Amino acid sequence: MVTPSPVPPEIMKELRSAGWDERAASGRGIWVTVARQQLAVIEKDQIVALYPCSTAARGVGNEEGSYKTPLGWHEVGERFGEGQPWGAVFKERKFTGRIWQSDQPTGDDMVLTRILWLRGLEPGVNQGPGIDSHDRYIYIHGTPEEDKIGRPASHGCVRLTNSDVMDLFERAPTETPVLITEW
Repeated sequence: MVTPSPVPPEIMKELRSAGWDERAASGRGIWVTVARQQLAVIEKDQIVALYPCSTAARGVGNEEGSYKTPLGWHEVGERFGEGQPWGAVFKERKFTGRIWQSDQPTGDDMVLTRILWLRGLEPGVNQGPGIDSHDRYIYIHGTPEEDKIGRPASHGCVRLTNSDVMDLFERAPTETPVLITEW
């Protein structure tokens, strides 16, 4: 997706003030920036992958039923879809046997290709009753609405193109830290 390049110093400063060095101690992490509608994979202060994404149409928030994208530190808790084809349709994280084609109407907020199910790591922010990202089924996933990637359009999840989520899936094992910020 990109040639590895240094994270701009002003961004690295912001990431560090958000706890990047402690949370991404292995040197690898994912940063979702709502303001830029981008997802960056960062390894040792280098951006190694950068994808346009789509966060919630209703903005940011952690409340259950809000259809907003939760902020703060998360981790990849569970992963689904390994070995499934591009466009695989999932229902409750299970492959339905259907393959979505780009010339088909979307119909609803379909979850496609791969799922990275996020687990909130901050009690009272994105972990706990009424605000728990995992209980809210917040995923990074593929979408049939690829034309909306790059602007807020999801129901709370982080959407990627189907090709990009396949690439990210290979880069993000369980426990990969994920920081979602407004900036």
